[in-house]
Amino acid sequence: MEWYQLPLGPLQTNCYILSKENGKCLIFDPGEESEKLSNIIQQKSLQPVAIILTHAHFDHIGAVDDIREEYEIPVYIHEKEADWLIDPALNGSGRYEMIENISGKPADFFIRNEQEMTIGEFTFQIYETPGHSPGSISIYFKEGDLVVAGDALFNGSIGRTDLPGGNHDLLLNSIHQKLLTLPEETTVLSGHGPATTIGQEMDSNPFLNGF
Repeated sequence: MEWYQLPLGPLQTNCYILSKENGKCLIFDPGEESEKLSNIIQQKSLQPVAIILTHAHFDHIGAVDDIREEYEIPVYIHEKEADWLIDPALNGSGRYEMIENISGKPADFFIRNEQEMTIGEFTFQIYETPGHSPGSISIYFKEGDLVVAGDALFNGSIGRTDLPGGNHDLLLNSIHQKLLTLPEETTVLSGHGPATTIGQEMDSNPFLNGF
């Protein structure tokens, strides 16, 4: 399995593409710049099969409808943020004057609990990792030794918890109970900034010391 990191939009939110050798791919958090994302998909001769959202803050969802319609693929999100795609007040786009309100279509499928899921040729584990937002999830691929962690865990940092629905203690618990229990060699694909590993964050992340 290969993965590609595409920082998109003014906040440089990481969109990820995970692909198989046959070109089938999953798209995570297409935040903006749908044309740029589509160009990469075409250049690499990829065939998207689904969009999966780690959560629905505005900087992670801006290109969802464009990509969904272009490739005719479904969108998956946790049920606790089922209304966020259609409500600017919930996804945060309505709180900033410089941000265009994002009010799109509902997701096609809702994730309701932790589970192993299979979409096409991809099998992965869903972990609920709330704290940054109520419906934040992390998606673990044992086959590729990687986890798409959204804005839960960053290289040397953790997600902010001062937005509506955020909870600092809950986020720390999510990280320790769900993410730091993964193998230390697991690559962490974060919503912003460079990739890291579980082992690196266990050893050096200042926000996790003393928890």
